[in-house]
Amino acid sequence: MSLDPGVSEAPGRERRRERRRRKARGPLEGVARVDRRTKEMVARLQPGEVAVVNHRDLDRVAAESLVDRGIAAVVNADESLTGRYPNTGPLLLVQAGIQVLDGVGPQVMTDIAEGQVVELVDDTVTVDGEVVARGTVLTEEVVLERLEQAKATMGDELERFAANTLAYIQTEGHLLIDDPDVPDVPVDIKGRHVLIVVRGIDYKDDLAVLRASGYLSEVKPLLVGVDGAADALLELGLTPDIIIGDFDSVSDRAIGCGATLVVHGYRDGRAPGGDRIRELGHDYVVFSSEGTSEDIAMLLAFERGAQLIVAVGTHSSMAEFLDKGRGGMASTFLVRMKVGPVLVDAKGVSRLYGSRLRKRDLLLLVASAVVTLIVIALASEPIRVLVRGLLLPLD
Repeated sequence: MSLDPGVSEAPGRERRRERRRRKARGPLEGVARVDRRTKEMVARLQPGEVAVVNHRDLDRVAAESLVDRGIAAVVNADESLTGRYPNTGPLLLVQAGIQVLDGVGPQVMTDIAEGQVVELVDDTVTVDGEVVARGTVLTEEVVLERLEQAKATMGDELERFAANTLAYIQTEGHLLIDDPDVPDVPVDIKGRHVLIVVRGIDYKDDLAVLRASGYLSEVKPLLVGVDGAADALLELGLTPDIIIGDFDSVSDRAIGCGATLVVHGYRDGRAPGGDRIRELGHDYVVFSSEGTSEDIAMLLAFERGAQLIVAVGTHSSMAEFLDKGRGGMASTFLVRMKVGPVLVDAKGVSRLYGSRLRKRDLLLLVASAVVTLIVIALASEPIRVLVRGLLLPLD
């Protein structure tokens, strides 16, 4: 049984899993990359390397990033799946054939240095033949069992999540009626479609579908990348018009791409992301507000008069918010209520837009019909006689 819409069974998958399990049981050697923040490590990882992380309840987006880098193994100082809720990140790793050694302890973050060659043998990690860490090998069977247990006991977590959300709604209700202090940005948003991209579940697939549907090329929406999603836009050959967030997972290339940079700041005026931007020699504006960066991206578009806000990869479920380490979704709930009249999900836009007959398709249809008529005419005997007659020299 599938535990997640993005984790489905397919013919032949069991045979591939068995091959990966046999391969994973042998010793594995690779260069180590070490970082307490998984998303900051991803850009440094190369195929076949070992990611040494300290990531409690490894989330799906982080796991997808690790899989995309083609790494061989993950050594986690913390527990990748505590059972607090059914996070599917570890399942994605083991199904991709990535060896996972879990719960080895925080000391590993200092015992293994960046760039050292490490070897994984059964439940141990060795450096130069010396055991530096020991943990639990996560197999698919172990992960599936823990996920089932987490599903059975997540009622308490849901209760805490709901209570936390309601408590914050009482203090943040002003978001619905107040005019937020939205910074001036040198981008004309009024009357335009605004595509807000977040590094969430299936965000790359949704972007690809929007592109294939013709929506991006014909409507040309204003592109807003939330933190690392700006790099996803660049990978597709699209340049974001605005990048908004705390800039802890945005590449230097994205920061310098020419987009307007909006730093998510705190209510007390602090904006830590601005330090990095200043060091790179770029200007930015600060948007100080509660909530997530995707929330303030929507508020910016809404308050500046966007005709339509199209959301890609945004978070809406309890599991997604727990993946982000948040205990509630008050600000997101309130912001969605406020911008609701102009907010749509990317999947809906691609389905609606893809069903339209576009101008380009119509022109191709007409051109095809004209070519067909020409071919038929040239193949007709009366037409050929007429053409020969016209070509005869006049007396």
